[in-house]
Amino acid sequence: IKISQKGGEVDLSTNYLGLKLKNPIVPSSSPLMKSVDNIRELEDSGAAAAVLHSLFEEQITDEALQLHYHTTQGSESFAESLSYFPDVSEYSFGGEQYLEHIRKAKNAVQIPVIGSLNGISTGGWLNYAKLIQDAGADALELNLYYLPTDSELDDTTLIGIYSEVVRDIKAELTIPLSVKLSPFFTSLPYVINELTKAGANGFTLFNRFYQPDFDIENLEVKPNIILSNSNDTRLAMRWIAILHSRITTSIAASSGVHSAEDAIKYLMAGADIVMVASTLLQNGIGHLKTILKDLNAWMEEREYNSLDEMIGSLSQKAVPNPAAFERALYLKELQSYR
Repeated sequence: IKISQKGGEVDLSTNYLGLKLKNPIVPSSSPLMKSVDNIRELEDSGAAAAVLHSLFEEQITDEALQLHYHTTQGSESFAESLSYFPDVSEYSFGGEQYLEHIRKAKNAVQIPVIGSLNGISTGGWLNYAKLIQDAGADALELNLYYLPTDSELDDTTLIGIYSEVVRDIKAELTIPLSVKLSPFFTSLPYVINELTKAGANGFTLFNRFYQPDFDIENLEVKPNIILSNSNDTRLAMRWIAILHSRITTSIAASSGVHSAEDAIKYLMAGADIVMVASTLLQNGIGHLKTILKDLNAWMEEREYNSLDEMIGSLSQKAVPNPAAFERALYLKELQSYR
């Protein structure tokens, strides 16, 4: 998107995973993406690309049936246990349906369509990476959604598992691969470095783990999805600012983007694109136009010529006091609160 203005044009184009995008606002994986009509409306509202909802490992392996069997046997004797586990029969968009959905989306829009796989183990399900590519996806996002609970599983082994999955998937692809990570690592830069060696072309920071809640009256564990808010940008913004000058891969910012101001902060930290989901679920797809309009206005008022001038301008490398992103100002931050 280019907006004619005072001294020329504001160029909002950016590069992500080797893809030239018209602007940095990309709707991320969410239930909205299950409808081709929604994807078309997102494009009409200015979306630069679209990340489809995830295809889960459990949906495309026989392990899903085994999981269903082992987690329901004997559960009638303590009914509350049923709420701890997903009902596999409730999964929608199995493998073949997902591939057809990609084909329909690609036929419906001109913007890049990015597929999404969610899983953690190696195995035959990884073949779907190539099938997603063959269905027309312009890139693939691998969502490594995993919560380690084994006290014997050390971080070196876990990172090795992650690397193996990335390496196996990348071996199937010619399209770029992005990895969506959680922030919960002993050393995030090390993890990103290892996954880059394994073949990752970019990273989405961060995955938001959806935490269950307790129903204390019925003694059940129940899902309780809480959508993000603007305060949720802080963690990813800090890490993106630190990583911007230290890694060579693309960076997508995710979580907490509800306004142009949120997007601008991420871009100044060093993100190549900014992903949105919660705000679209809350305010409707049309809110995307508002974010882009406000972004244009902000840049025009401050006489930015292009997005390149903004990206990374407040990263750790660019600011006068880079220690602000690390521990040095921890005490000062605490003392500043009144």
